[in-house]
Amino acid sequence: MKRKYSIAVVQLNLNDTAANNLKKCMEWVKKAAKQGAEVICLPELYSSHYFCQSEDVDNFALAEPLYSTSFIAFSELAKELGVVIIVPFFEKRMAGIYHNSAYIIDTDGSEAGLYRKMHIPDDPHFYEKFYFTPGDLGFKTIPTKVGQIGTLICWDQWYPEAARLTALQGAEVLFYPTAIGWHPSEKEKYGTNQHGAWMNVMKGHAVANGTYVAAANRIGLEKYLPDTDGLEFWGASFIVGPQGEILAQASHDQEEILMAEVDLDHQENVRQNWPFFRDRRIDFYGNITKRAIEK
Repeated sequence: MKRKYSIAVVQLNLNDTAANNLKKCMEWVKKAAKQGAEVICLPELYSSHYFCQSEDVDNFALAEPLYSTSFIAFSELAKELGVVIIVPFFEKRMAGIYHNSAYIIDTDGSEAGLYRKMHIPDDPHFYEKFYFTPGDLGFKTIPTKVGQIGTLICWDQWYPEAARLTALQGAEVLFYPTAIGWHPSEKEKYGTNQHGAWMNVMKGHAVANGTYVAAANRIGLEKYLPDTDGLEFWGASFIVGPQGEILAQASHDQEEILMAEVDLDHQENVRQNWPFFRDRRIDFYGNITKRAIEK
């Protein structure tokens, strides 16, 4: 394993057909690799518009079985470029069971790991519980030929338990493929605080766990339902270091590649000086597995 390596998140507008999104994402991965990225992460559900704005059984047709179109294409690309690619996709496990998933594809084109989104939201225009079965693979750190990669997906980003359990397995970087944005009617009143909370909670994951954190978001207004305002994805993808320091930050509305260096010597130094793992009182954390603590 290297002591230093380059990571990238790709911020894109993905409001198009599956074939066009696949072609577009492959081109952007090539651009990132050409710039020196060794691990490259795409946004959540890369292959389609964000269909969870409604509950419509026709949208299940967007799902794909394991190791089909997305895996074949990005496996060949990872091998060609010699990079690790995180590919978030809509998984059809069997009729009636679907997941919001991500492949972690290694530099030789093999599957390093698979992650299935664990926390599933159900909010206005984010009706994910209609589509996705909660993940059953747990929180995992995936060894790759470049480094130890943790992958979580979007709504997982609000849960410190997910970041902690992944980091405790040795994750050097926590990647968060994401599709998060504003309701246009709420943006003026709540938008700044909503975006700020998103940034703050993930910077907190970085600090509390001494890890790098990288979020890859969408951009653009996705308005495919009649008589609605749609969703305006706020972009602002970012990469932070193990003290929560911003290493790269994207705009709200431009397609971009963000890159940063993972420095394991720096990470180790931070953990030595801020030994949060050492001082955990695991003997008193049993109640964390309860829904609520009754008094």
